[in-house]
Amino acid sequence: MTSLTLPVRNPRTGAQDYEISAAGTAEIAATAARLRTAQKAWAALPLADRGAALLRLADTLVKHRAAITAALEIDTGRRRIAGMELDGAVAALRGWVAQAPYLLPDGWTQGRAMTHIRHAPQFVPYALTGVISPWNFPLTLSMIDTIPALLAGSAVIIKPSEVTPRFEAPMMAAIVDAGLEDVLTFVTGDGATGAALIEAVDVICFTGSVATGRKVAAAAAAKMIPAFLELGGKDPLIVTASADIEKATDAALRGSVLSTGQACQSIERIYVATEIHDVFLKRLTEKAAAVRLNWPDITSGDLGPIIFDKQAAILADQIEDAKSKGARILTGGEIETHGGGLWLRPTVLTNVSQQMKVMTEETFGPLLPVTPYAATEDAIEAANNSEYGLSAAVFAGTLEEAEAIAVQIEAGAISLNDAALTGLFHEAEKHSFKLSGLGGSRMGPAGFQRFLRRKALIANTGAPAPLSAFAEDAQ
Repeated sequence: MTSLTLPVRNPRTGAQDYEISAAGTAEIAATAARLRTAQKAWAALPLADRGAALLRLADTLVKHRAAITAALEIDTGRRRIAGMELDGAVAALRGWVAQAPYLLPDGWTQGRAMTHIRHAPQFVPYALTGVISPWNFPLTLSMIDTIPALLAGSAVIIKPSEVTPRFEAPMMAAIVDAGLEDVLTFVTGDGATGAALIEAVDVICFTGSVATGRKVAAAAAAKMIPAFLELGGKDPLIVTASADIEKATDAALRGSVLSTGQACQSIERIYVATEIHDVFLKRLTEKAAAVRLNWPDITSGDLGPIIFDKQAAILADQIEDAKSKGARILTGGEIETHGGGLWLRPTVLTNVSQQMKVMTEETFGPLLPVTPYAATEDAIEAANNSEYGLSAAVFAGTLEEAEAIAVQIEAGAISLNDAALTGLFHEAEKHSFKLSGLGGSRMGPAGFQRFLRRKALIANTGAPAPLSAFAEDAQ
């Protein structure tokens, strides 16, 4: 039987110039069996030896940098960030290896009430981890869960998005070169491949939409395996009257349109104190209007194409919905076609309301709706008026003022006097609130610990209690 093939679109040209084979249930089952066999020896290695192997992978990624980044560049239509993804994966490998020895308690602890009882932990890795990654940062979001899982002693199968899968082939070449193909591999395909992967693994990590995340969670629950889900966001930015307008508009623009806004931690709602609203809006619009497309030359400009063509339709729908309900477009606002690719310049909207999709539904594009607020309490209420709670930002005159607001926002990570810092800084543990996710933090020490089941070894240093000690008439 011939494998199903899936075409892959080039976002800069619009051409379907690549294809992948969709792995079926039998192929995934065979791959899982192979990795499970090798995982036993992998988990038995001392942590230092697994770390040495991952450092070897880091060095190998550097060696294969040109091929991997070239594939990422084609799939995402951006060059600089493709390089940053590769460099970030190398740094993550080296960083986790350096940190891991300090992340787990060791040794025996004496009981508090029963001092003759002592206990010690044993950490047992999940044998096989599945990673289903999205299209917006193909390498980064494939490796963000993979690296700590491998280091913990798990084997890993990654299913990249069928929208941006080209990096898989050069990545596998690097993995083979590093000698890790028996504990780390890829399978390609669409949602059916992802569903089959869940059936084959012991823990699943998924980054993507809420709709698909619900399906992943249900499938994992049916199997009684953990699911770590990082889902959508509708991140707010609150700008107070005391904020430095120049710095705040810089943060708002970068936080909203970096990577063409195709990031879960992008700023998608901006609330500005009435006292500075007009000046802020004017300056933000000026800066947004000056942003350059990286067309026709990918080596220049600020903004890449819309990677997924279906996302362009969502963006156009949100813009038209906002306009029909009274919003004004101050810059951008039109899906442009250049060379067959789809592009959207930073789009600043004003006169927006909670009745508009752009204020309630995830955007995943460079839309910047700006609205004034009179009182800080109003801004906090508006920021929390969402079914999402991934992250948020506050820009104020002092960190103390920003913190006082941040602690009242219902989201997992709050950037103070900046925006979208979780895309740049991965050391702070955080959870996703509301519909934005489920499971342990993928950042900080918990990002490593969640791939280990904790076993308790409990030792009695005295004599075991006889049954008579529990008799009804015992003294």
